[in-house]
Amino acid sequence: MLLEIKNLFRRFGGLQAVSDVNFSVRQGMIKAVIGPNGAGKTTLFNLISGALPPSSGEIQFKGRPIQGLPPFRIARQGMARTYQNIKLYPGMSALENVMVGRHCRSRAGFLSGMLALPWTRREERAIREKCLELLNLLDIADLAEVEATSLAFGQQRAVEFARALAMEPELLLLDEPAAGLNIYETAEVARLIGKINAQGITVLLVEHDMSLVMDISQEIVVLSFGEKIAEGTPAEIQRNKEVIRIYLGEDDAEG
Repeated sequence: MLLEIKNLFRRFGGLQAVSDVNFSVRQGMIKAVIGPNGAGKTTLFNLISGALPPSSGEIQFKGRPIQGLPPFRIARQGMARTYQNIKLYPGMSALENVMVGRHCRSRAGFLSGMLALPWTRREERAIREKCLELLNLLDIADLAEVEATSLAFGQQRAVEFARALAMEPELLLLDEPAAGLNIYETAEVARLIGKINAQGITVLLVEHDMSLVMDISQEIVVLSFGEKIAEGTPAEIQRNKEVIRIYLGEDDAEG
């Protein structure tokens, strides 16, 4: 397994945000985490990516425990993340934003960069070429020199994807990639996620758009009040009575 979550807990005072969650993610798959607001989905992502330490439990990535490690060390091991609210740097082009994501794979530091040594110039050219390839992969190479925050929302999301891919992740965490997008932009995001996965990159996403989830996921985990209540294929989740009850309410589930 690429990622294994074992007996994971996270408490905030008296609130149990994540409670005894267990699941795994196989290499090469697209897996989704769904649940109502307040289910603990974003907290779970924060635990996996190192933004929060767990209260207890274990997170294994590529067979090694990573719980409690800082995010930059987890990123270097091959995990990248995007956020629900797009975080692009204003005043920088789309290409420059993607190049920022390459820093964890580069050797040049502040001093060597300031001195513009020959090997740092070569590395900078290589970074630029690699990031242009990623923009091309996501069909936005023609926007490389456009100021990133001036782009349409869906295009900004594609830039954010490219920046995450610049880190060369084996596992990509996508936190509500369709948030704020219209139906056409959501369809484009679904296509891009499929394209990323086709490169051999495993995807774990949190998402509220059930059409997107059902269309692209091989497996789904359902959380409610911090607990895992179901896990299975999209077809199995659609038939699960407990999931139906949570999403539709008791009366509709019984009907």
